[in-house]
Amino acid sequence: MSLLRQGSSYLVIGLIQLALDWAVFVAATALGMPAAPGNLLGRVSGMLLGFWLNGRYTFARDGEHRLGWPRFVRFLLLWGVLTAISTLLVTLAAEHLGLRYAWLAKPLVEGGLAAVSFLLMRTLIFR
Repeated sequence: MSLLRQGSSYLVIGLIQLALDWAVFVAATALGMPAAPGNLLGRVSGMLLGFWLNGRYTFARDGEHRLGWPRFVRFLLLWGVLTAISTLLVTLAAEHLGLRYAWLAKPLVEGGLAAVSFLLMRTLIFR
């Protein structure tokens, strides 16, 4: 499979995920939810969409999707680690810089984690 094709698809799907994740995070925290649970809510929203789209399109082989429970379990383990890192960084930004800066920091945090996530998903999850 072409790394360029997968990378391009992963980027487009990642931007869609990020938009959903960020919108849910901003809406939840603007309504008074603390940053940590708001981040978790946003990431869950993006995670479900991203797993399905990436398994269906990005990492598909010969037109056959790469979904299923074994992959989803591996995905959840990776997602849990990345979510813990994301939540820690976004919460620190909210505590030290304020909520509005945390809103701005979230896309940067998620973008950094996306590069690591792509490599791990390609080799560990959707192999």
